[in-house]
Amino acid sequence: MKTPSPSSAFARIATLTAAACLLLAGCSAVGGTDDASGAEAAGTSGMKITLITHGGDGDAFWELVRKGAQVAAAKDGVELTYAHDDDPAGQAELMRDAIRQKADGIAVTLAKPSAMAGPVAEARAAGIPVVGLNSGMDQWQSAGLLGYFGQNESVAGTVVGNRLDGLKAKHALCVIHERGNVALEARCAGVKKGFGGETEMLYVEGTDMDAATTAITDRLRQDSSIDEVVTLGAQFALAAVDAAEKAGSDARVATFDLNSDLVKAVKNGDVQFAVDQQPYLQGYLAVDSLWLYKTNGNTLGGGEAPVLTGPALVSKANVASVTRFAARGTR
Repeated sequence: MKTPSPSSAFARIATLTAAACLLLAGCSAVGGTDDASGAEAAGTSGMKITLITHGGDGDAFWELVRKGAQVAAAKDGVELTYAHDDDPAGQAELMRDAIRQKADGIAVTLAKPSAMAGPVAEARAAGIPVVGLNSGMDQWQSAGLLGYFGQNESVAGTVVGNRLDGLKAKHALCVIHERGNVALEARCAGVKKGFGGETEMLYVEGTDMDAATTAITDRLRQDSSIDEVVTLGAQFALAAVDAAEKAGSDARVATFDLNSDLVKAVKNGDVQFAVDQQPYLQGYLAVDSLWLYKTNGNTLGGGEAPVLTGPALVSKANVASVTRFAARGTR
């Protein structure tokens, strides 16, 4: 198995450090009577930014992204519009709406990159800066985006695979809840790359939680050798815990992503660990980066490197450190 090289690890650390410095610069006063501090500029910016995701209705994960974006918008004096559609054609049309409404900046997810290629090109042609977040790690540069905020899903998956080896797992069931989503596919591919045992993919209908739970239950009943279920969203981890119980399976559960209920599940041992990509941070950085670009010409990552927000592993050993943030709805 391969793990990220030290040089790539140092590059990621440097990128994150640079991002932190730029964010601090955006919030600090600049010397001289003719210059405005970040706070003063934010209060009069009048900038309009649109955040467009592929999230579905009522999804707790995307509420975390939205909260981070709203905090950044309030700090920067930005008028924020949040729009979402889990249908690629619908998401593309939302982006075209933002272009027609002359947004000053657009932040967008690229879960289905081919569907968004046209609207992104239209935004660039209209002179509207666009950044990516959450999905599209391998496509954001070729699409011509200014920057990208998220985790390297392949690396995160490899980390999970390595962790499963350490837990002596032998047969992992990786549950993909949205077929064709490049980020989810990369996660399971990473798990397979990093795990020394057998990795099996199971596709379920993520918009129907009952059907997803039934599919996991049925597969666990069919194969008692499955000793680990890896889900790609917090709500699916909780469904997998129920599925294992219904199937009479001894399989343990690990997951990507975090919410307040999942924190409790990690704390009480129902879920072994979670990979937190810090969605609140993704939303915050996406909006703040557009404000920085419009007001000071800054590009986080220099347009050459993504700003990584994960993976941050949360297990029983360190879950107490994130409990209070999860309770207030920001982790």
